[in-house]
Amino acid sequence: MIKLKQVKPLDDSSLEEIGFNWHTDSDGSKYISDALVVISEDEAQAYYNATNEIYDMYVEAAEHVMENELFFDLGIPFNLIDAIKKSWENDVHWHLYGRFDLAGGIDGKDIKLIEFNADTPTGLFETALLQWAILKHNNMDEDKQFNNVYEAISDNFKRLITLFDDIEEFDERYDNWKILFSAISNNDEEEATTKLLQQMATDAGFNTSFEFLENTHFDENGVYDRDENSYEYWFKLYPWEDIAVDEPELATTLTNIMQNQKAIILNPAYALLFQSKGMMKILCDLFPDSPYLLKTSFEPLKGVKHVEKPVFGREGANTKIIEANGATSQENAGPYDNYKKVYQEYVEFPKDSNGAKYQAGVFFAYEACGVSFRKGSEIMDNMSKFVGHVIV
Repeated sequence: MIKLKQVKPLDDSSLEEIGFNWHTDSDGSKYISDALVVISEDEAQAYYNATNEIYDMYVEAAEHVMENELFFDLGIPFNLIDAIKKSWENDVHWHLYGRFDLAGGIDGKDIKLIEFNADTPTGLFETALLQWAILKHNNMDEDKQFNNVYEAISDNFKRLITLFDDIEEFDERYDNWKILFSAISNNDEEEATTKLLQQMATDAGFNTSFEFLENTHFDENGVYDRDENSYEYWFKLYPWEDIAVDEPELATTLTNIMQNQKAIILNPAYALLFQSKGMMKILCDLFPDSPYLLKTSFEPLKGVKHVEKPVFGREGANTKIIEANGATSQENAGPYDNYKKVYQEYVEFPKDSNGAKYQAGVFFAYEACGVSFRKGSEIMDNMSKFVGHVIV
């Protein structure tokens, strides 16, 4: 059973002072839990080790996809294939950060990969800042967490330039490199998350600016803000698959920008490979003995309880739980039903004394750098709650 430690929550006004305005869900319930998941140092280390190993497997699997032209299998839009290839071939297209969703790891349960949110992962503000602030607010030791997300991503910004482990090679010579950060307007969470990443890049030594997506424009010679300033890097909190489907002309322009070496896009286009849940089927083919993988197929799993998911989907939308007899026992609606499906072996999430279930999320930025949890039911959706942790 999950062990919890009750804490005094941060009040709404304190949260809003630091830019966290999405503290209350649509039903009036609080999004941030008033308890922390208690984990041990060994459990934190196990999350770190597992996530690093899984990421290495993803890199090898991506190379396999490239060599064998398996883009269709993963549901990759055809108009992004050239961009994916280009970004994969050149080290300057550096994967900045992502988040692995994991079952187990606590309460004696084995760690299992649920999926990899590699392109535009949510929960960054909460994991990097809020759970640390909760410890401080409760006069607890702020070091008693597996959480160096802020520092790890700041260091990874430096690797955009050095491309090496030794980030000390990033110095004042690179102060003229500029990054434009963009998010859609009228979305507090995405704007705050993007501006947090902007601050991380500023701390790393870059010149940075922010522009809403609708005011950002492009041509084959680069990326520009509303004042016609150009940038060497563009970070967009906007999914690559949405660009492919909803903005096909932009997908073509961004591919040409990359081919002309006029700007570098973050996260890179190959993050879409990692993002596709179809990669978990490739992982199973390549690493059948990995203890971290659940059996995954492009066809329903006969005779076993399993989960149906779209290869591109978020917050549990269009997800089904299918019993061993083939009957659907739970189903979430959503806008992603047109995407190809994958079928993943079912695994039980750890539970607390009230029966609520917990999924771990481990951020990765060059290496595993922080864990937090989501509390919900069988299918984690947009009503699940954020839960921090403390190491005891």
